Amino acid sequence: MRAVLKTLVLGTVVIGWLLAALAWPQSDSAGLERVLKQMDDAARNFRTTEASVVWDQYQKVIDETETQKGKIYFRREGGEIQMAADFVEPDKKYVIYSGGKVQVYQPKIDQVNEYNPGKNRSDVESFLVLGFGGSGHDLLKSYDVKFLGSETANGIAAEKLELIPKSTRLRSNIARILLWIDPARGVSVQQQFFEPSGDYRLAKYSEIQINQKLPENAFKLKTTGKTKFLSPQG
Repeated sequence: MRAVLKTLVLGTVVIGWLLAALAWPQSDSAGLERVLKQMDDAARNFRTTEASVVWDQYQKVIDETETQKGKIYFRREGGEIQMAADFVEPDKKYVIYSGGKVQVYQPKIDQVNEYNPGKNRSDVESFLVLGFGGSGHDLLKSYDVKFLGSETANGIAAEKLELIPKSTRLRSNIARILLWIDPARGVSVQQQFFEPSGDYRLAKYSEIQINQKLPENAFKLKTTGKTKFLSPQG
């Protein structure tokens, strides 16, 4: 009798394992499809986003994290996505992406560095729209996307996605990306970009306002008459 009971218990455990193994892929697939659809719906109606941002940049070699705080803005102008970041801590710094050009202004030294992504413009813009105006199903063209379940981020019960770039060229810069998507609004509340070196950038978004009027000067650099403009190569 004891041997029979052991056999039944073992059989029940094995069946449980098999059912769980079958259920997980279905759950993952259904969860992923649900999140991608939420992002699709948000993308169709997307015009602008304004949010407070805390940006942690971790450098593995020196084991240090630099934290920047400020505001970030996104806008769809025609068929183009524009981005502006206004950092106020620890030092003032302004970053604007518009017209296929990145401008970084540091008031402390009164200097603007301008970068032209050139043939990599599509890559730059694909990063910009991750969770802010980009279609969910479009992610599948450039990334292997995995649904990692629900997780609280910045007080929001978010849906977590892992993105692995399909392109070897992209993976040489970004090994993988984590997105935390607010299911109610279909936008990112947190993002984490991992570099092959072990460095990463963690961006936390709060006070998110969608499709509201943005400040008139959000996409204009606050330069002076003596500001130096440089175009570093590489």
